[in-house]
Amino acid sequence: MAVVTDAFSARAEKATGARRIGAFLSRGQASGPGRGPSRGLPITPWLFLVVPLGLLVLFTYVPVANMVWYSFTSWDGLDPVKEPVGLDNYVRIFTDPEMFKVFFVSLYYLAGAAVQMVLALYFATILSFNTRFRNFLKGMIFFPYLINGVAIGLVFLFLLRPGGTLDALLAVVGVAEPPQWIGDPSLVNVSLAATSVWRFMGLNFVLFLGAIQSIPNELYEAADIDGATSWQKFWFIIAPGIRQIIGLTTILAISGSLSVFEIPWIMTSGANGSTTFVIQTVQQAFQFGKFGLASAMAVVLLVVVLVITWIQRRIFPDEKVDLT
Repeated sequence: MAVVTDAFSARAEKATGARRIGAFLSRGQASGPGRGPSRGLPITPWLFLVVPLGLLVLFTYVPVANMVWYSFTSWDGLDPVKEPVGLDNYVRIFTDPEMFKVFFVSLYYLAGAAVQMVLALYFATILSFNTRFRNFLKGMIFFPYLINGVAIGLVFLFLLRPGGTLDALLAVVGVAEPPQWIGDPSLVNVSLAATSVWRFMGLNFVLFLGAIQSIPNELYEAADIDGATSWQKFWFIIAPGIRQIIGLTTILAISGSLSVFEIPWIMTSGANGSTTFVIQTVQQAFQFGKFGLASAMAVVLLVVVLVITWIQRRIFPDEKVDLT
C-alpha cells in the first residue's frame, strides 16, 4: 500500500511540474511579438538616449540654428535687438575683395596638406614592412601630433624669427642673409603651411599605417610569387585596400585647410597677409563687433565642408573593397 501511495505521489508531482512548465511557456508566448505588454516600441532604450540626445540638441543643433539666424542680421553681440539685413552679409563675403582673398590663403595650406598626405602615405607604406628602427621612426613621426598647437606655434616662432635657430643653422653653412621667413609676405604662408605639415603628418601617418596593416599578408605573398615589383604591390594592393582612408584624409585635409587657426594666430596674428578664414571670422566677431557677418562666414564654412563631404562620399562610397 505504501508503494502505491508513493507512486501516486510521484505521478502527481510530475503532473504538477508539467502544468507549471506549460503555464510558464504559455505566458512567454502571450508576451511575444504583437501580444501583451510588449506591444509597440520598447521604451527602455529611449530612456537611455534622452540625456545624450538632449545634450546633442542643446549644445550642437540649437547653436547652429542661432548662428544661421544671426547670419541674416546685423547683430553686434550686445544689442538685444537683432535687425534683419537679408542676404547682405553673404553678398559681402563673396564680393568684398578684402574678405574674399582669405580663400587664396587656404590654397597654401591645401598644397601643404597634399604634401603631407604624400609623405604620410610614403612613410606608412615603408614602415608597414620590416625596416630597421621601425618602431622608433613611427614614434618620431607621430610625436608632433601629440604636442599642443600653441606650444608648436611658439617653438616655430623662435625657429623662424630673424636671428633665430634656423638662421643660425644657415649661417653655419654660409648663408649670411637668410630670408624673412615670417616677415616676408611672399614667404610667410609657405612657412606657416610647412609648420602645419610637420604637426599634422602624424595623424595621417597613423591612419594610413593602420589601414595598410589590415591588408592580409597572403596578398603580398601571392604578389611575390608572381614577381610583382614594390610599385605594383602599392598600386594594385595597397592603394585599393586603403581607398576609403584616402577619402577620409582628403576630407580632413580640405576642411582643415579652410579652418586653420592656431598656428597662424600664435605666430603672426594674421599679419603680413597670413589671415585665414577662421582668423578673419574671429576678428569680425570680437574685434569689430560684427557677429552677424561672422555668423555668415561660419555658415559658409559649414556649407563648404558639407559639400566637400558629399563629393567625397560620391567618389569614395562606403563599399567593401575586394582585392581578390
